[in-house]
Amino acid sequence: MLEVHRVVVGPIDNNVHVVRCKQSGEALLVDAANEHELLLELCSRLGVRKVVETHGHWDHVQAVAQVRDAGYEVAVAAADAAMLPSYDMVIEDDDVIEVGRLRVRAIATPGHTPGSVCFHVEGTPLLFSGDTLFPGGPGATRIPGGDFASIIRSIDERIFSRFEPDTIVLPGHGLDTTVGTELPHLQEWVDRGW
Repeated sequence: MLEVHRVVVGPIDNNVHVVRCKQSGEALLVDAANEHELLLELCSRLGVRKVVETHGHWDHVQAVAQVRDAGYEVAVAAADAAMLPSYDMVIEDDDVIEVGRLRVRAIATPGHTPGSVCFHVEGTPLLFSGDTLFPGGPGATRIPGGDFASIIRSIDERIFSRFEPDTIVLPGHGLDTTVGTELPHLQEWVDRGW
């Protein structure tokens, strides 16, 4: 039904994911982070129709201008839109992006940035978490726009309470994890404060 492709780009090893509907050949790119030539080749080869940004931090948006110049629409949450050089659409919580026969639902998860968004491919165990959730805890919040209480609330209420333990979490950097692996550690993260 679907394929997921990942490339690692840029100076801090950003994950860029492409979700592709095998029936229609249409695809969605998550985070135009860097190395625009590689991403444009990927977009062309895999049938990307649209780009979504998990948030607006510089390391996730370095290729946005070039993918837009090549004709791909870029979508971002309103709260992070000013962090991008340019964009085409605003993503709202619970929006559904159709990718061929796939439905990708946006889940607002503020905390790492005010406009952080995760993306769930409906009917699958796949959750693209950006920098909201990593193996071992939440993304950084001791940065401008970050808020630790908000990211904990987002992880608890918008991810852990909604998704099954076998849900695969594909973050913006590093290795994948699962909801079941991370859920038991929520209180530890609260106690340590980061």
